Amino acid sequence: MTALEVRPVPYRDPVAQSLVAAALAELTERYGSEGDATPVEPREFEPPEGDFLVAFLDGAPVGCAAWRSHGDGGTAAELKRMYTAPPVRGRGVARALLAAIEESARRRGRKRLILETGYAQPEAIRLYETSGYEPCENFGYYRDYPGVRSFARTL
Repeated sequence: MTALEVRPVPYRDPVAQSLVAAALAELTERYGSEGDATPVEPREFEPPEGDFLVAFLDGAPVGCAAWRSHGDGGTAAELKRMYTAPPVRGRGVARALLAAIEESARRRGRKRLILETGYAQPEAIRLYETSGYEPCENFGYYRDYPGVRSFARTL
């Protein structure tokens, strides 16, 4: 891999929106649905209650990840919009994004990161399992859907 940089970008930024659209299109293809119908508000990804990060490889945007506060205690964060463009998969971009998201959430006082994924994303499941995430109780919009897989990790 050459020069990889991960930095915050506003959720409403066209670069961020382009990556989110690509992520949702891939989910639609994999699951035959609308992508991810979980309600999100752009302000949820603004510090200090969240963050949206973009990975740039040699200056080109190639992936994104975000977190938003979860629950009332102010100690949990939910991972959202984790995506790496297909041409750069297997080059460490997703792992770098995940580490950066964890650090961002930790800096904002979050002690735990939770996420939802699904059976049709085996590479994501493998990434989370090899990064120290463990299965947890399903939560959120898809908690009652068959095939949903929820994970958590103490930060």
